[in-house]
Amino acid sequence: MNASPKPLALHEDRLFPSDPAQRGIARRLYAQVAKLPIVSPHGHTDPSWWAQNAPFANATELLLVPDHYLFRMLYSQGVPLDALGIPRRDGSRADVDPREAWRTFAGNFHLFRGTPSSLWLNHVFFEVFGLRQRLDATTSDRYYDTITAALQTPEFRPRALFERFNIEVIATTEGPLDTLEHHRAIRDSGWSGRVLTAYRPDVVIDPEHEDFAGALERFGEITGENVYTWDGYLRAHRDRRGFFAKMGATSTDHGHETAATADLSEREARALFDRVVRGQSSAHEAELFRAQMLTEMAAMSLDDGLVMQLHPGCHRNHNPALFERYGRNVGADLPLRTEYVHALKPLLDRFGNEPDFRFILFTLDESAYSRELGPLAGHYPCLFLGPAWWFHDSPEGMWRLREQTLGTAGFYNTIGFNDDTRALLSIPARHDVARRIDCAVLAKLVAEHRIDEDEAAELATDLAYRLPKQAYRL
Repeated sequence: MNASPKPLALHEDRLFPSDPAQRGIARRLYAQVAKLPIVSPHGHTDPSWWAQNAPFANATELLLVPDHYLFRMLYSQGVPLDALGIPRRDGSRADVDPREAWRTFAGNFHLFRGTPSSLWLNHVFFEVFGLRQRLDATTSDRYYDTITAALQTPEFRPRALFERFNIEVIATTEGPLDTLEHHRAIRDSGWSGRVLTAYRPDVVIDPEHEDFAGALERFGEITGENVYTWDGYLRAHRDRRGFFAKMGATSTDHGHETAATADLSEREARALFDRVVRGQSSAHEAELFRAQMLTEMAAMSLDDGLVMQLHPGCHRNHNPALFERYGRNVGADLPLRTEYVHALKPLLDRFGNEPDFRFILFTLDESAYSRELGPLAGHYPCLFLGPAWWFHDSPEGMWRLREQTLGTAGFYNTIGFNDDTRALLSIPARHDVARRIDCAVLAKLVAEHRIDEDEAAELATDLAYRLPKQAYRL
C-alpha cells in the first residue's frame, strides 16, 4: 500500500538565523525588500519566449530539460540523460515520453534534499503552481498534470509570468552572430516588458572553441569586414557591439578559462592574430590571444560604455564522452583554481583607474574572495564583485561571499544579485533566497552592534534593487 503524500510547505522563516534576536531583525528587514521589483541584469533565458509568447509544452520541457543543475545530479546517480529526454548534440532526442521522464525525475527528487535546487523548485511548486504535497513517485503524475495544464492557460504564458513575477528588467545573453531578431520582435510588439541582450563574443575570441573557424567566417560576412586582418577584426567587434547597444544591451560577458589579460604591442598583437587565423597558434598562444582580447574589450567598453563582465575559472566539457554526445552545457563543467592579482594586472594597468570603465568579476574559486577579489575591488575604481555564481549560488555560498569580502570590499563594491539562469520559473525563487540571506547577514551585523538597523534596512534595499541597476547602467 502506498504511503500518503507528505505535505509541502514553505516556512516563513526559512534561511533566517536560528538565534531569536537575529531572526526578528531579519524578518523586519526582509519585510521591506520581499516585494521589490526583480532586476535580472545577467541571465540566459530564451528571448524567443518573450518575443513569441507561446505556451510552454509541458512540465518536463519547462522545468527539467533546460536545467543542468537537475540532470547533472541525476546523471551522477546513474540516470542516463536519454532517459530524461535531453537533446543530443546532433539535434536528435531519445524517444522518451515526457511524462516518463518526469516520473524518473520525481522518483529521484530526494537526491536534491538540502540543495539550492530543492529550495528553488519547492518555491516554484508552492508559489507558482499552488501545489501542497511534496514531489515524489506517488505524486509525480499529479504534478505533471497540474503543471502541464496550467501552462496551457493565458496566465502562464511567458509575458504573463514576467509581469506576475514583478520583473522590472531582464537581460539575455547572445553571441556575436545572433541577428537579435527576437529582441527586435519584442521591441516592435508594443509590450512593455523590458528584455535586454548582452554581447558574449567567446566563439570568435577563443581559437580553441570548436566552432571558431566557421564563426569567424560568418563574423566577417555579417559585419562586412575583413576579419582575417587585425584592424578588420577589431572593427567587426565594434560594429557588433554597436548593434547590440542599439538593441538595448548595457553589458558584455566573457567566459574564459582563466582571468589572464595581456597588453601586447601593436606589432606583437598583429603577429599573434595572424598565427591564430591561420590555425597555427599553440595552446599557449591561444591563451595569450584570449588574454589580449580581454584588454581590447576593456578598451572598447571605455569607448562605448558597455559594462564588462568576466566569468572565468571553468573547465568546460570535462567529460569528453558526454560532450561528444550531448554538446555544451550539459553539466560536465567543473570549477578551476583561478588567480586574479597577476592575471588582471595588464588590463588594470591601462584601465583600472578609469572611473567610466565598469568591470564586474565573478569566480568559481572561493579561495580567491578574501585573498584577491575583495582587496582588488576594494581598491580599483573600475572593479565590482559579482554575486556567488553557479556552483556557489547557494545559501552557504552567499554567506561565504559576504563574510570573506566585507572587510576589504564592503557592500558597495559588490553588485547585489543576478540569477544567471536559463530556468524562468526559478527567477523569483533565486532572488528570494538572495534577499533572505542578505537580510540574515545584515541582521547578524545589527545584533553585533556593527551597524544600526536603519542602515541595514537601506543596505537591504540597495543589495536587492539599487546596486544591480547601478552596476549594469539600467
